[in-house]
Amino acid sequence: MAILRDAVPRPGTRSLSAAIDIQAPAEAAFSQLCSVEKWPVWLSFLRSAELVNASAPVSVGSEIVVRSNVPGENEQLFEVDYFISNHQLSLVGAYSTRRRIDFRLERKTSRCKLTARLEYPSYGGRLGMLYDSLRTGRKLATQLEESLTHFKHLAEYRDSKDELLADF
Repeated sequence: MAILRDAVPRPGTRSLSAAIDIQAPAEAAFSQLCSVEKWPVWLSFLRSAELVNASAPVSVGSEIVVRSNVPGENEQLFEVDYFISNHQLSLVGAYSTRRRIDFRLERKTSRCKLTARLEYPSYGGRLGMLYDSLRTGRKLATQLEESLTHFKHLAEYRDSKDELLADF
């Protein structure tokens, strides 16, 4: 079951995170996580995601264009700033370091735990953060939690060696 945690790491920044256990090896889950073009399939708040240099694999310095429902501009450029194979994929906004998408996998024998964190700026001081938490934040938190549940099912199904969803 996904557990939602809400914390504010820095003033003016809204942070949402969720975690879920996946009954699949970390390698299988991480390879699916690195399929950037397929993020909108399981991340419900994204409309599209694509690598700027599609011929190269995801690594530190890779640029990813994301179109999302996260407050701010519709199209944002992110850069991979941390990449540890089968463990962490972290993106930071190219034009705003207060925007961050972070995925971490923790291996636990034959299963793993995925933790996702989303940070974005919240303008207008404390009142603006309160308004954001009531208006956008609650919906986005629910979408993040549901997205991790969807990822869990895709990773477990893909690991089951069934050919029906092999392209996911």
